Amino acid sequence: MAYIAGLVIVGFFFLALHYFTELTKKQKMLITIVILAVVLSAISFNTYSNSQRDKMLTVVMKFNQNKTVKCNGIDVDNKNYTISIGTYTFIGKENTQNYGQMISASSCE
Repeated sequence: MAYIAGLVIVGFFFLALHYFTELTKKQKMLITIVILAVVLSAISFNTYSNSQRDKMLTVVMKFNQNKTVKCNGIDVDNKNYTISIGTYTFIGKENTQNYGQMISASSCE
């Protein structure tokens, strides 16, 4: 829905550019290319950010299901680690060899 609203706003921008400015055709084309590049960059960043978030949440879900996940070559499981939900970080439990070790969930597979 946000993309549709964005396209409507861009459409109104181009209508205003067409009817209320005295720019040459080359200047209008340059403005159009710049606006299009900005919009496409925003869409691609949003898509990338969503895919990274989904990947991280999948890792957290596997961890919560008592499965072992691999993070930077280290096996992370419920026996040796807890998860901090606020930062999505795995923290080594007391009385284990991993005590105090912190691993970001975004670095896991």
